[in-house]
Amino acid sequence: MDRVNSFKFSSSILKKAQEFGADLVGITSVAELKECPSYTAAPKIPQVEVGQRESDLEPGEVDWPAGAKSVIVIAISHPEDEPELDYWYGKHAPPGNQKLVDTVDKLIEWINDNYEEVEAHHIPYHVEKGGIFLKDAAAMAGLGCVGKNNLFVSPEYGPRVRLRALIVDVDLPVTGPTDFDPCADCEKYCLQKCPQGSFSSIIYEAAEIGQEILPGRIGNYSRFKCNEQMEKDIEKAEERNEMVKHEPSGEMVQLLKYCRNCELSCPIGKE
Repeated sequence: MDRVNSFKFSSSILKKAQEFGADLVGITSVAELKECPSYTAAPKIPQVEVGQRESDLEPGEVDWPAGAKSVIVIAISHPEDEPELDYWYGKHAPPGNQKLVDTVDKLIEWINDNYEEVEAHHIPYHVEKGGIFLKDAAAMAGLGCVGKNNLFVSPEYGPRVRLRALIVDVDLPVTGPTDFDPCADCEKYCLQKCPQGSFSSIIYEAAEIGQEILPGRIGNYSRFKCNEQMEKDIEKAEERNEMVKHEPSGEMVQLLKYCRNCELSCPIGKE
């Protein structure tokens, strides 16, 4: 028992998150999340592989609100037949991202209205801007696992989900992790479909990083190669110069579609 009835509070949060648009929702603790594989590996991974950081935080450092104790992770599904949820409209973020933001904001507003004694904070998406490793958080909250494709994989939707989180200063009962692991005996369709061969060779060794769980599980995921594909996608968008009207701004903007081969080739969550 904290300042609020933690069991009643968490039960209400899980229900309300789904009312506000979340397809999946779970809870994990801040203390445990700071020991997750991505955080412990981050300081030992060369930053050329991670990309430029936009803050003074060192790899593996976090900048979360004081008193943060529990993380509430939400997910929305991104079906294959709704690709527009992940399209970038000029500089405007994808509609799927906006749906995530709206869901978290509604949940925080509900907490503020009903639990004045609780501090709730919307967590930025990027780790270097004070965010969390969302895939690890979702796995620790019992929503699924981090797959061999280095994506979060849920039983219901496979890797075709998008994640966001908020933090509260109350210790809440955790909802995970789970023993769900469809990748153990999989045919690795996702790894074979990468146009840049992002999983083609071992980059990180367990002895070098100091842990067994590595990017891509076995250390074969190259974010650098994945980013190369994203750059190619940007170039293709510029060549096509496909202009569309962005709602609700009304602007005519260039449409950008990023590669989703690794997630769309995964059979988990498909009918």
